[in-house]
Amino acid sequence: MLHIAVCDDDQTAVQTHKEILEMCIKECTSVYQTEMYTDSGNLLYDITEDHFFFDLILLDIEMPGNTGMEIAQKIKPFLPNVKIIFITSHIEYAIDAFELSIFRYVPKNDMQKRLPAAIQDAVRLIVLEDGKAYTIQTNSRFEKIPYREIYYIARDGKNASITTAGGISKVRKSLQQVYEELGAEEFIYIDRGCIVNMIHIMQIKDGMAVLKNGTALPVSRSHLQEVKAQINHYWGTHI
Repeated sequence: MLHIAVCDDDQTAVQTHKEILEMCIKECTSVYQTEMYTDSGNLLYDITEDHFFFDLILLDIEMPGNTGMEIAQKIKPFLPNVKIIFITSHIEYAIDAFELSIFRYVPKNDMQKRLPAAIQDAVRLIVLEDGKAYTIQTNSRFEKIPYREIYYIARDGKNASITTAGGISKVRKSLQQVYEELGAEEFIYIDRGCIVNMIHIMQIKDGMAVLKNGTALPVSRSHLQEVKAQINHYWGTHI
């Protein structure tokens, strides 16, 4: 089930956003639950104190108390993978939204046209990321690592080192063997010794793959054009 929050200090706007959400989300999934907020403080409390989980949040930026920008910053440690769609009338916030890894920015004056597409794209991505996991087996334990939590995998001597939001896990296998076991198109080689999960790449800049967590990984010259082509093809196919 998808868990979605809608937050705007204007009750009419909340109702409008909910109607748009319910109208377009049915094309992607029929199983979802929506929580409505007109007080940003209540949303923040539910997430940080009562540990409510949300996959997607539709969030106004200009609100009294905690602004949308402040909410996005404060909930990130609690919901690192949440998709946030900012809805605002002030275009200057778009740059800040990008820096916060916001999924999409929707101007209020073009909301009827752009919000449905943003919601559908976010839901498709959530569904795409969900459910797949890589299992590491040792003599004493099994460890399942959801694909969506893997940032990148690097060669580390005779091991493959898997970096996630929660830390690093090592498996005594070659990088190529791990790549073949993953069997997922979102994982690509950016260098002979490094595989990256494309869903975490924010941009390719100055020969570096910049990830959502701030990590910058070098892309070899021989892989650069192929990496760009694979990223364009992946998102063009799935979103």
